[in-house]
Amino acid sequence: MDYAVRLATDEDLEAVGRITVSAYCDDGFITPDDDYIEELADAARRAREAEVWVAADETGVLGSVTFCAPGTAFAELSHDNEGEFRMLGVAGHSRRRGVAEALVVRCIERSRELGYDALVLCSMSQMTTAHRLYERLGFQRMPERDWSPVEGIDLWGFSLRLD
Repeated sequence: MDYAVRLATDEDLEAVGRITVSAYCDDGFITPDDDYIEELADAARRAREAEVWVAADETGVLGSVTFCAPGTAFAELSHDNEGEFRMLGVAGHSRRRGVAEALVVRCIERSRELGYDALVLCSMSQMTTAHRLYERLGFQRMPERDWSPVEGIDLWGFSLRLD
């Protein structure tokens, strides 16, 4: 691995927001006029209210993920004693280097460090490449936690038991 996974610094946050928006828009998961763009772009807020982890090399940020404790502002799916991650995004030029996997593995490690029983996430139903990664890492679908934040957006629940 020719990059490091670490907590984002203030200097990283603009790139984190830009990369996250780009990852969601370039892959056609949302459109540039979607209301969710503002939340994806606001990495500074995420860093204040959650943990933003980045994969970075000497050129800068390659990708990021937001790790949330249960009951916090960015947690959507987690119950007590479950970590959660959201907004995983990798720059187009950095794909196929294991960046997404390294970021998810960091979330797994972080959940274990905090003594959580599980790590959960929700993912848009059409994010099939991400689903393959999650399943390869041992996550299982949790249809009972599927939900829809707005009409036309279906989010699927996934969980990894850590005990």
